[in-house]
Amino acid sequence: MTRTAVGTFGAPDGAGPEFDVYSGNANRELAAKIGRYLDRPLGRAEVFEFANQNIFVKILDNVREKDVYLVQPTSHPVNRSIMELLIMIDAFKRASAGRITAVVPYYAYGRSDKKDQPRVPITARLIADMITVAGADRLLTVDLHQGQIQGFFNIPVDELTAVHLIGNYFRQKQLEDMVVVTDLGFAKRARSFAELLDAPLAVIEKRRVGNLDRAELLNVIGEVRGRRAIVVDDEIDTGGTLMEVVRALQREGVEEIYACATHGILSDPAIDRLRESPIKEIVITDTVPLPAAKRLSRIKVLSVAPLIGEAIRRIHYGESVGALFSSELDLVQEMLLWDDSDAGEAPPSGGLFGQPPSNQPAVQQPAGIEPASTEPARAGA
Repeated sequence: MTRTAVGTFGAPDGAGPEFDVYSGNANRELAAKIGRYLDRPLGRAEVFEFANQNIFVKILDNVREKDVYLVQPTSHPVNRSIMELLIMIDAFKRASAGRITAVVPYYAYGRSDKKDQPRVPITARLIADMITVAGADRLLTVDLHQGQIQGFFNIPVDELTAVHLIGNYFRQKQLEDMVVVTDLGFAKRARSFAELLDAPLAVIEKRRVGNLDRAELLNVIGEVRGRRAIVVDDEIDTGGTLMEVVRALQREGVEEIYACATHGILSDPAIDRLRESPIKEIVITDTVPLPAAKRLSRIKVLSVAPLIGEAIRRIHYGESVGALFSSELDLVQEMLLWDDSDAGEAPPSGGLFGQPPSNQPAVQQPAGIEPASTEPARAGA
């Protein structure tokens, strides 16, 4: 198959606006970077919350028969982000969009993927059903908590991984005597991570305590004494489990500890725990926005914008997405060199949780287009 010619930042040469990228309020900065990678502005939309907490959405562009990509991780505030995603999908469907791809870099409720207790829901399946019923034709996501969540959808799912991106970052550091440490749930992807670094793999055996957000560690399986340990997982939430792993590794005589994860949720009190921990560096990606108050000098954030942007380009032009899972692909190296320092500020979200100041809507405004009217249509409100 002939590959589409690519111009600046992955955009096809001479291509018109065959597809558009839109964003909710969950991670506007990431969406802006993806738009920059694809060399096109974000589509315009009003997305805000009324005083009664009802969410209002209006698409300001003509999307009839267009390929639409909606970037909206279901991150904090989780339930509001989910509703924004669903309402925006419905708005695109009723605007006669040709195909709607929900780009959900972080998929919330991923831990609720099975009935591990009596009378509990499988919320990950419920979210999948809601996205499908809302009208999405495809899901694009990054490092689900468990791969089986793909099977909850009756629409195509492309699950990208940041393992190669993070692995190449550590490979460039040229650390010696490394060992990759993970738990059983992430062991398969951690094996790829360890092979990329040419390092052995050690596994932490843990058991989650009831519904509490912490785990009890049972054993460290593998030789770690005297080595530099890189703890890898899909997400860092409160950091409780990570701190248990760190203490276990210290007891086993590890020389130096690094930590990395695709999703830096960093719920309280994660930052306090990380600040006081002996971890030398924490590497995460920008699937979830990291507020300024949570930025520590030892936290390194890698951007998945080129990974997601390239996947969007390949999906739209019917090219293989599978190549993005290969550590041999030159693109993986280019992602680390991709400079997002001049990506510009993300479009302002207005007020708290995207609520516009003085009841005026927050509008995603691409450069060179006159602002639309700031008076929202309130029919039925």
